Amino acid sequence: MNSSPPSRRSVLRWGAGAAGVSALSALTGCGQTVGAARTTRQESTRPGQKVNLVFWTWVPMQKTVDLWNKTHPDIHVEMQTIPASTGGGYQKMFSALTAGNPPDLAQVEYQELPAFMLVNGLTDLSSYGADELRDKYVPWQWNQGVFGGRVHTIPQASGPMGLFYRQDLLAKWGIETPATWAEFEKAARVVKARGNGARLSAFNPNSPAWFAAMCWQRGARWVHTEGDTWIVGMNDDRSREVAEYWQRLVRDDLVFVEPDLSSGWYRQLQTGQVVTWIGPQWGDALLRGNAPGTKGKWRVAPLPQWKAGQNASANWGGASTAVLQGSRHPREALQFAHWINSDPKAVDLNIAVGYGWPAATGVFEGSALDKPDPFFGGQRYNDVFTASDRAIDTSWKWSPTTDADFAHLGDAFGAAMAGEGTFASALADAQKRAVDDLLAKGLKARSQS
Repeated sequence: MNSSPPSRRSVLRWGAGAAGVSALSALTGCGQTVGAARTTRQESTRPGQKVNLVFWTWVPMQKTVDLWNKTHPDIHVEMQTIPASTGGGYQKMFSALTAGNPPDLAQVEYQELPAFMLVNGLTDLSSYGADELRDKYVPWQWNQGVFGGRVHTIPQASGPMGLFYRQDLLAKWGIETPATWAEFEKAARVVKARGNGARLSAFNPNSPAWFAAMCWQRGARWVHTEGDTWIVGMNDDRSREVAEYWQRLVRDDLVFVEPDLSSGWYRQLQTGQVVTWIGPQWGDALLRGNAPGTKGKWRVAPLPQWKAGQNASANWGGASTAVLQGSRHPREALQFAHWINSDPKAVDLNIAVGYGWPAATGVFEGSALDKPDPFFGGQRYNDVFTASDRAIDTSWKWSPTTDADFAHLGDAFGAAMAGEGTFASALADAQKRAVDDLLAKGLKARSQS
């Protein structure tokens, strides 16, 4: 993740200044009091005593951890692989916090951090010197883990969005790379007519995080805080516009309706049945690893825009390295968290396994990201993601019930696919349920008027 030019240093107000205090107030003012079974404290060590840390992650970073252990013999890190994202990994973390036996460190996505703050699940790293590291990271990613002016995680990576596309197939069918969503729809109609069963793209009704990124790019705000109250706006005009757009593409059979990142979808990438993917930068490794026969045929373009001439992007994914509440070696854990996300050799190893767009500054030049790539026909495709990262609206915020919000939206999309309602009505249903969930946590919440 990249050293990045100054323009990447746009500041996210979530967690910074007054907004950070407001967010913390909204999380703690009247929320749950249930928390971790034990509190972080620093244990003293004897001279020469080796410290052992446990690190939970779903990214295959064993080579990076091995490098740490080789170069830091006094602090040994054991990496344990957990289920990716919400598929059990977070449940395991919350259970460990409740039981009082958490790992020292864990990979926690940005959208999950408010939920961990709600149960006092993260160590206040400002107490161990984390504030001194602030300038080493892109501000908007750094501030994802800052609540009430206190640092609670070290940022790892993000997922600026772009359009991966098969240049050879678009050229075959006489299609210009879509620069707007209207052009994307027009291209989808051409592919349906000429593509012998191919489709321009796929829509996954079970990927609310992806759909959130689409609404993010449109300028929607699904949640924000006013004082100690959460305001939920999943059903705003801009989100409904996005929903109606994709509803039309599905209705007119212009896209496949199927899970992306699945074996069937990867097979369609290999055979040219799926021609584009609206995806994050970390998707490059997935394309290389699962569609090797298409090497040299892919290119990357900016996201299509809602109006010609606009320059709006969004983020899908992104995670931090957190020191969970209950660690007995927080200083050493912080040292490792900073190293794994900022050391140039560590970052290069992480990039190779698709961990995302680096949060650390000063690591882009000369890294694996900073060169033409044969898989993408020699394109310096990460220049597209550099620009995408600059264009992300960093005022987007996450709710402490994001997992439940995504589950509600996925269920409602599934019902719409079965003929029960529409994508737009799914947003209205998810919004109501999101407010109910926040209230059930003991937090103040209401729908956006």
